[in-house]
Amino acid sequence: MPRTRDWNGMATEFFMNAILSRTALALAIVMATLPANAKGCIKGAIVGGAAGHVAGHHGLMGAAAGCVIGHHEAKKNEKEAQTPH
Repeated sequence: MPRTRDWNGMATEFFMNAILSRTALALAIVMATLPANAKGCIKGAIVGGAAGHVAGHHGLMGAAAGCVIGHHEAKKNEKEAQTPH
């Protein structure tokens, strides 16, 4: 299959890989500079990402949902620990 050429003569595959890699790098830099409020999010994202990947190659959506659920559970556990019995 011949490679398709872009407007400036670059192969489309190379052009898309270049855009994707630069976007990923920019996103990583932005995420590294944001303050982390990750109580429960990391653990939930790992579990949710694995479950989403196994359930149909939706790891990113699973990680996002897992992060939200993990954060919610951590806040709930923290609130229960603060209330006197």
